[in-house]
Amino acid sequence: MKHPRRQFLQLAAAAAALPAVSRMARAQTWPARPVRWIVGFPAGQGADIVTRLMGQWLSERLGQPFIVDNRPGASSNIATEMVVHAPADGYTLLSVNSSNLVNATLYEKLPYNFIRDIAPVASIDRVPLVMEVNPGVPVKTVPEFIAYAKAHPGKLNMASGGNGNSTHMAGELFKMMTGVDLIHVPYRGSAPALTDLLGGQVQVMFDIIASSIEHIRSGKLRALAVTTATRQEALPDVPTVGEFVPGYEAIAVTGVGVPKGTAVEIVNRLNAEINAGLADPKLKGRLADLGVTALAGSPADFGRLIAEDTEKWGKVVKFSGAKPD
Repeated sequence: MKHPRRQFLQLAAAAAALPAVSRMARAQTWPARPVRWIVGFPAGQGADIVTRLMGQWLSERLGQPFIVDNRPGASSNIATEMVVHAPADGYTLLSVNSSNLVNATLYEKLPYNFIRDIAPVASIDRVPLVMEVNPGVPVKTVPEFIAYAKAHPGKLNMASGGNGNSTHMAGELFKMMTGVDLIHVPYRGSAPALTDLLGGQVQVMFDIIASSIEHIRSGKLRALAVTTATRQEALPDVPTVGEFVPGYEAIAVTGVGVPKGTAVEIVNRLNAEINAGLADPKLKGRLADLGVTALAGSPADFGRLIAEDTEKWGKVVKFSGAKPD
């Protein structure tokens, strides 16, 4: 006959182990049904395209549909709040983007705290931008642009895809680091901003490379520099802004988050599957065709990137005085 105290301790240990065993079991069987992947932008935009490519990979790899659910509005805040309040069971994902990191300081009050309420899963890509001008602007290099802008303060219009957008923040960072006086002209999306840049209504823009590359190749726009720390394969002859403005770097990032409290086993499995996709030559090539670079890493790596960029863009928001649209 077992000693009562020993029996009690054995039962207590078994009971304590049950939650861990249950979590592991859920992770092993996940996903057992379709997964919803919420994107805070309309279909066809960069974050949506990248999410759909990765969603297709995961669907084929894991045998369950990864369904993209576009919920645009309020610079992705609507989508983020939906995920914050979703069950933490691995069946609701958030397409994390640079807007989430800017919004932390752009908006005075949000109904959630992004770093507290969203658990990082994986980064997917880093999106380079290009500093470009209408050919009517008589400059061919970044130093020439800085000199021209300082000689004509408040006379050059800088287009962006909207207040707080990565195309806006890249330009504000440039202004902050060079002291030039550019007039920010926000548009409701990068497409109409690009149209006016082509037409000469605005003179400069920091745009996603994929959106502008054909106009640059045709000579309709003049690329002065890319915003990444290193030169880009898509525009190999174009220097970086940092070659002339030391320390400058501005990239947009896409990744995946889930509601805080999601089992670490599910987070780790999803991270491993996404990293496998980023290593796949076919998927990696499709991302490269979009002008973006695969960015694999652990959940902790993505968490550090989120924290660092939130702090960085917070300083730029404060400098610029940007307000939500």
